[in-house]
Amino acid sequence: MTSSDPTAVPDPWHALRELLAAMDAEIEQVYVERGIEGVRPRFAYPLIRLAHTGPLTIRELARSLDRSHSAVSQTVAALRREGLVTSEPGPDARTRRIDLTERGRSLVPFLEAEWRATHATVAELDGEVPYAMTAVVEEVRRALERRSMRQRVLGHLVEPPQ
Repeated sequence: MTSSDPTAVPDPWHALRELLAAMDAEIEQVYVERGIEGVRPRFAYPLIRLAHTGPLTIRELARSLDRSHSAVSQTVAALRREGLVTSEPGPDARTRRIDLTERGRSLVPFLEAEWRATHATVAELDGEVPYAMTAVVEEVRRALERRSMRQRVLGHLVEPPQ
């Protein structure tokens, strides 16, 4: 153990996580105000995609959303608990095909409208702040392409003596 607790210093990710959580909570409040219970903003992307593609395996859905298999698997489990998707055996014993339930399908028109409204809101916010969020994210992505997060962390890592 080192002499000082590194977690006592403010977490540089805290503000971003807090902002994203607050934005998601406000979007979820829009759902609640419309009488849509048990639906989280993270459900919109897979539900909309499934409405446009038809049934997909979790791997296919993850690939189409550019998300990890693990993240999509967890989201699908939550979608099933809320009665928004079904999960049937896939082409082989290791896969499951995910499809919309009637409830899931009935929400898609609203979710598509909310998706478009959210994108318009992000564009509006980008116009209000001195540094557009989308531009900052893109610049950080480019910087990490030049030198990865791993390389940067290793450049600062001072390992304790053994």
